[in-house]
Amino acid sequence: MALAPTGAAWAATPQNQIPSCYAANKMETRPAAPARSFFIVLDETVVLDDNLQRALWEQVRPQLQAGTEFAVIRFSAFSQGKYLEVVASGALEAPVSATERDSVSVPKLKNFDACMKGQADYAQKLARAAIAKVLQASSFDLSRSDIEGSLQALSHIVAEGQGSQRTLLLVSDMLENSSVSSFYQNNGVRRIDPVAEMKKAEAEKMLGNFGGASVYVMGAGVIAAPNGKGKPGIQYRDAKTMAALQDFWNRYFTSSNARLMEFGAPALLSIIP
Repeated sequence: MALAPTGAAWAATPQNQIPSCYAANKMETRPAAPARSFFIVLDETVVLDDNLQRALWEQVRPQLQAGTEFAVIRFSAFSQGKYLEVVASGALEAPVSATERDSVSVPKLKNFDACMKGQADYAQKLARAAIAKVLQASSFDLSRSDIEGSLQALSHIVAEGQGSQRTLLLVSDMLENSSVSSFYQNNGVRRIDPVAEMKKAEAEKMLGNFGGASVYVMGAGVIAAPNGKGKPGIQYRDAKTMAALQDFWNRYFTSSNARLMEFGAPALLSIIP
């Protein structure tokens, strides 16, 4: 997975944190390139309640399959000393084909198969720990949220994924609050004009290229609870306000070579295929 910085403050982990079973067992063949690229992107300005945290993992867990590369990435606001950061990344190798297995000794195959099982378990633990790390550090106290700028930078990384199938799971309230625009009003969600906001995004060169990725959003509209204690909550948001928010992001992703498949406000209603 290409993780080179592109156009934004960036910090990256090693490209692949998962040891290769092909290399460990000195297999004569090389693993096939990943068929799928899966990106879990977490907005640190959003705090998820326990139910949404469980729902997030239920979306992630089935995606971590053989032949998939993945990355857990966090962002918030450049202006607050935060940056787009790859917290964990790795590739789950594809198994040896049936034809190739016939030419490998039984002891080596036994060791290889055991390694592949261990690799799958390791990937699950790596991803879950990385997600937990970001969720634990997330806070409503971060007053800015450079969503458009972060997505513009992230888009290049997604487009460079090796998989022909690219999926982005974006966990964010989707409420821009930066020098480009603010989707807030009176500590609540402002009813935006999607066309006007698109013009701002275009003028500030906030659009990107996601390489045809499918995008799933979780957490849209989640803001601090009215009790002011910094706990996650969902204040009243009328249907027209949320429809306008979804309309804008649909326009944004379409213009950035991506498809907004589902807009969870806040939860996704189906499992990502």
